[in-house]
Amino acid sequence: MNRLMITLAAMVLLAVPGWAGAQEKCLTCHEGIERIADGPVMGSLSCTGCHRGNADAADKQQAHAGMYANPSDLRVAAKTCGTCHPKDLENAMKSLHATSAGKISGTRYAWGAQGREGIYANQPVENPGAKKGVKALKGLPSYDPKKPEGSENSPSDDYLRNQCLRCHLWTAGNPQDGDYRASGCAACHVLYSDAGTYEGNDKAIPKGTKDRPRFHRITNKIPVSQCLHCHNRGGRTGVSYIGDMESDGYGTPYTASGGKQGKLHGKNYNHISADVHYDKGLACIDCHTKQDLHGDGNIYEKREQAVEVRCEDCHGTMKKRSNLKTSWGNTFPNLKKEGKKVVMTAKVTGKKHLVPQIADISFKSEGYAAMVAIPTHMNKVECYGCHAKWAPQCYGCHARQNVGKSGGDWLNDKQSDDPSKAGTKANRQGTAYDWDESRSYLRWETPVLGINSRGKVSPFIPGCQAVFTQVEGEKGIVNNKVYTTKDGTSGIGTNPIQPHTVTRESRSCADCHMNTKALGLGSGIYDTRKNGLPIEFELERIVDESGKQLQQTAHEGARPFNKAELNRMDRSGTCISCHGADPKVWKKAKGKAKAPTDELHRKAIGAILKKAAGK
Repeated sequence: MNRLMITLAAMVLLAVPGWAGAQEKCLTCHEGIERIADGPVMGSLSCTGCHRGNADAADKQQAHAGMYANPSDLRVAAKTCGTCHPKDLENAMKSLHATSAGKISGTRYAWGAQGREGIYANQPVENPGAKKGVKALKGLPSYDPKKPEGSENSPSDDYLRNQCLRCHLWTAGNPQDGDYRASGCAACHVLYSDAGTYEGNDKAIPKGTKDRPRFHRITNKIPVSQCLHCHNRGGRTGVSYIGDMESDGYGTPYTASGGKQGKLHGKNYNHISADVHYDKGLACIDCHTKQDLHGDGNIYEKREQAVEVRCEDCHGTMKKRSNLKTSWGNTFPNLKKEGKKVVMTAKVTGKKHLVPQIADISFKSEGYAAMVAIPTHMNKVECYGCHAKWAPQCYGCHARQNVGKSGGDWLNDKQSDDPSKAGTKANRQGTAYDWDESRSYLRWETPVLGINSRGKVSPFIPGCQAVFTQVEGEKGIVNNKVYTTKDGTSGIGTNPIQPHTVTRESRSCADCHMNTKALGLGSGIYDTRKNGLPIEFELERIVDESGKQLQQTAHEGARPFNKAELNRMDRSGTCISCHGADPKVWKKAKGKAKAPTDELHRKAIGAILKKAAGK
């Protein structure tokens, strides 16, 4: 087929409804590519309207001159997405998804470089007229090992630049299975598979090419799998939501072929139990609102300040049914009343889900005891304080920096003919140092409990438990250093979290009230000193018996239980009250005090209580 016939064929394709600009020749090469969207506005966008370039060129190099490979990258989005969505773009650039303010402040706090407040972001950002949040955040400093360590020269900044800050809207993330995505608006709105391969019909893209979206499509129906491309580190709420917990990396059980399992996010996983909302078919966007995700135009320092949705917003309280609004007073767009029922319509599937209302529930004995007989639980405990039966716990963040070897810097990109590609891993400058990470051990059972920034009992998981080692090649400089925070606590830290592992059944009474680990007192098993850690307390121990805080928490107002709370909650000696009786008594009761099942045990205790009450 000669060039004229190819061009005529492309002109016909361009005349298909939904494709604007019949004069463009892009489809001469990109035959079969999908329309970016089906709507009357987005579906009518021309190729060069978003991607720029030269639509009249017949040569690839000329056609791609000045082109944006990713028009939604934040470096260029004001000229593309922002022309139609200026407020959304403005908000997104101030959101935690773009600033990483909480991640940065929490890490620097653990390394003794600053207090809990937000000072820095990935890029400088301002909001001079702010009524909430802060008015500005500065760009993160760089680290120079030749200069004295201090608040403006901390190795934690280099750690952030080389490792932690791979996930934010200014980057395209780490190109590995499970993490493939774009930067900017497309980080969420253009879907990638875990393998990162193109599945569409564009003849110009070879099948199996890595680091490509599944299709040339943009969507606001964002599935859980897309959120997981970022939310698999730190709090790990994305992988926890689907029931996955990273393993020690053995890659077993073996696959059907007898080989090792593949990795996602650079890790192997065990499956524990998924969040009940995931099992019911709800995606992250069904609960998390536009304000949660895009931001509301304010610059927040921490995640707990920026999330507007609470469990009771949908499920109500003991006294009131849901009013269909978030904790900030915004209306849920997908939550409605149908008669006396509250119904949520899933944004991805369109399926309707009945939302149980606490005020309507007829409680069984255990539920009545926990939620009615003891009203403190409802007033002072987060719903997920009981209903999150497990949480990911990665103890000991062992971070080794090699100042004899350069490493990629996620915040410092190379100059490129296409600025929209600056956030890719390949375009990082080597202005950071090389780091590698490990940990002491992993757990998921019996999450520690404490008081969160809302003053409620919440699960706590290991935060930035920084144990720092610095080398220069084979030469050791710093060995297993644990920092002290600005307010005098250990840099080993735990933070409150909504772990997104909610189940219908709650934790047992004993799992909270008769378990020293749950109370923050540790399990008494892990020996830190014999494992080379320069701290006196075990990693699971966040408070001592006197109520003294041992570990830091980066959340303002969050803390372990104090002595009065520990005394009020601790029932670890309850069994001994009966079972610690004189052995002579047990000998006399032989054959009369057997309770081999929970049911018989409850009956035995009930009989004792009745006798004590004179009944």
